Amino acid sequence: MSRANAARALLALAVLAASLFLALTQPARLGLDLRGGTQIVLEAQDSPQAKVDAKSTDRARKVLERRVNALGVAEASLTRSGERRIIVELPDVQDPSQAAAVLGRTAQLTAHPVRTDDGSAKQGERVVPDERGGRIIIGPAALTGEGVSGADAGLDPQNGGWYVNVDFRGSGDRAWQRVTAQAACAAGDERRIAFVLDGRVISSPQVAEDTPCGVGITGGSTRITGTFTAGEAKDLAALIEGGSLPVPVKIIEQRVVGPTLGDEAIKASRQAAVIGVVLTGVFIVAVYRLVGLLAAAALACYALISYAALVAVGATLTLPGLAGFVLAIGMAIDANVLAFERAREEYRAAPRRGVRSALATGFDRAWSAVADSNITTLLAAGLLFFLASGPVRGFGVTLSIGVLASLVSAMLISRVLTEAAVGRRAVARRPWLTGLGTAGRLRAWLERRDPDLMRHRRLYLAVSGLAVAVAVSGIFVRGLDLGVEFTGGRLVQYSTSRPVNADDARAAVSSAGFPRAVVQTSGKDGISVRTRALTNAEERRVQDALAERGGTVTKQRDELIGPTLGGEMRRKAVIVLAVALTAQLGYLAIRFRWTFGAGAVLAMFHDIAIVTGLFAWLGKPVDGVFLAALLTIIGYSVNDSVVVFDRIRELWRAAPRAPFARIAGQGALQTVPRTLNTGMGAIFILAALALLGGDSLTDFAIALLVGIGVGTYSSVFTATPLAVVFQHRSKAPAPRPETKHKPHHHPGNSGAVI
Repeated sequence: MSRANAARALLALAVLAASLFLALTQPARLGLDLRGGTQIVLEAQDSPQAKVDAKSTDRARKVLERRVNALGVAEASLTRSGERRIIVELPDVQDPSQAAAVLGRTAQLTAHPVRTDDGSAKQGERVVPDERGGRIIIGPAALTGEGVSGADAGLDPQNGGWYVNVDFRGSGDRAWQRVTAQAACAAGDERRIAFVLDGRVISSPQVAEDTPCGVGITGGSTRITGTFTAGEAKDLAALIEGGSLPVPVKIIEQRVVGPTLGDEAIKASRQAAVIGVVLTGVFIVAVYRLVGLLAAAALACYALISYAALVAVGATLTLPGLAGFVLAIGMAIDANVLAFERAREEYRAAPRRGVRSALATGFDRAWSAVADSNITTLLAAGLLFFLASGPVRGFGVTLSIGVLASLVSAMLISRVLTEAAVGRRAVARRPWLTGLGTAGRLRAWLERRDPDLMRHRRLYLAVSGLAVAVAVSGIFVRGLDLGVEFTGGRLVQYSTSRPVNADDARAAVSSAGFPRAVVQTSGKDGISVRTRALTNAEERRVQDALAERGGTVTKQRDELIGPTLGGEMRRKAVIVLAVALTAQLGYLAIRFRWTFGAGAVLAMFHDIAIVTGLFAWLGKPVDGVFLAALLTIIGYSVNDSVVVFDRIRELWRAAPRAPFARIAGQGALQTVPRTLNTGMGAIFILAALALLGGDSLTDFAIALLVGIGVGTYSSVFTATPLAVVFQHRSKAPAPRPETKHKPHHHPGNSGAVI
């Protein structure tokens, strides 16, 4: 074994050992859409007293964090997003009403002396209703929430009433002593102290008779009594404990996911991953025999490495992210296919050098196409991470990790395993066993036919243009069914214990006061309701109305998006797509000449238009998950085109004086086996997701299935013909002949343009 091979083997063992250790010792962090719970997005608002900036929002986050902790929510998370927004995640909380009420309140707590109502209000005094609806006059605030150190609710064993005990700190203790000392010397209403929260009197108790006049209440604490229920006392204690928000906050987004939905998604994704890996493994073994079997083993190692990387970076696994994780398994075989196809070519060109030498050269020669294709996918995944939001961002994370893990799996582990196997004398004497000693049936058939593929380029472009026209007409005729993420409003999905047909469900929702709501049924017991931004009380009316017809109603998913946020997300989606296309075009312009780049980008537009138009014709929702699918399609489409153009460039350098159209056709034909073999791996995974994933993943899988199919077609029959057309009109010279390394080609190979 050479030093390079030994180093690769040691590195592969180290990576696998580290991955196994992380996978066994570190649990994955599940997003709320998988574990169940509530996510609330708050936006800080300017007020006359303060303008919003990062510092004020951070202070508000700390106050809200204390409130959430006082509510007793385990593993709650609060993070600032940008200058104005705070993302609150409350695991296992299924009814957000209580949490939203507590989080959204400004909670400006003040204590005021009560004045005698003598018919005239002095400066700083105002007339307000007390907690029982009576009329009282309160003076200027004697104490603010800044002087409060803590609060807790308790039950008085003597009268059975709930109270809130308030602890003071610093100047707060002295201020409370002064105001109670003055009240202890008075009679009637002037013995009362009014506690005001957000402008409303919550309690106005009298100072106890045994409080010394002029001395007041000492000891650093007091008790607020009133007609509290247990919940009201605990909420009040939480608000006082949290303190005052420096700026008001407004709920602009709210998501609730039931725990069963996440469990079903995890189970479906696990099954899809197992089925996809098994089918991909069987397929790759059938095509590449021994090296295919070892590549399938490396694919299992890929799953371990990518999972370990996910937990190592502390990434949160979301529902779209889970789909990305499963999808990346199907795409991980791409680098192996590229290397094996190149190895087949190298062995046929020089069989005396042996299978092992051909395999090593195949891995080396495939690196350029592997790097280019993975960079384009990373560009799309990176844009999702930096520009998207919510669970879709998790898709960008897992897809990025998956791409990097696939490089380790294919170019390191698979290479170590396959080179070690084919280096054995018993295997080297039987090239047919390795799977590299033959060209493969598809390649052999293409070589026998040796068609002039680009002779019909105008026909291909006409077919592509017609497909785009039909798809785009669907957007204008049917329109796009934008999800609540882009329009604002509320989407709630329920399950019922008794089946309810669509007409009965619509009638129930209409009777609850929402005749314009969009009501749909799915499966035997699924009902989705989409309408304007309902309050939590209005959503409860809808749920009760459905319960009258469907029995027990369980909320599976609940999304509330404010109209302002919906418009912002629409703009952001357009920006994401524009930046994605620009980034891909920029990368292609650097790696290839403009004629290739323009052909790839137009083919990418072709793929996007067809998938979007299909969703318009089918009336399927266009939401954040669809955006994630679209960006993945962009990466996949460019990936395919890059592999084709990389081969065309190589052939053109070997024969710069040959007709470019003939060169382009040969390059496209030589990459067809790779394209189809790679696509099959992804198709197995996506078909399993489409069948097993339920409503949450089916549309995502359908979009990608169509996108991969169209992308496979367009790389050969759209991008390549366009490159030929542009090159004929270009004045740029042909490339200089390759001098360092000429590709080996079998004399009978259709690519033999030496």
